[in-house]
Amino acid sequence: MFVAVCVVALIGIIGLTVDGGSKMRATEHADYIAGEAARAGGQAVDPAGAISGKKIAVDPQAAQAAAQAYLRAAGATGTVSISDDGKTLTVTVTGSYDTKFLSAVGIGSLSVTGHGQATLLHGVTAPEGN
Repeated sequence: MFVAVCVVALIGIIGLTVDGGSKMRATEHADYIAGEAARAGGQAVDPAGAISGKKIAVDPQAAQAAAQAYLRAAGATGTVSISDDGKTLTVTVTGSYDTKFLSAVGIGSLSVTGHGQATLLHGVTAPEGN
């Protein structure tokens, strides 16, 4: 009886370790995708100002669209928002991890959330003569 209880407890500990570690990896992956989507959005420069050389600024609407496009291309779901002052783009990726061992006790999946942020710089003026 003692051995049976110990074996069940050991399998439970192994299950928590495997599924817990896998959830951490899934969260890291979601963070990576969110960060890359934010970077993609941060590169959405307003072409009119950049071409004339007068001002290099990020177009907030284009930044949001670029981040959403990155999420779609990566096969991820999430939200993209821009702060009220238009300087920060925040990406939140949501998903789930299907458990391997914890499903035996009724936990079939664990939620996963990743976050990424980019600062959108405005008003960087090119030097005169360039």
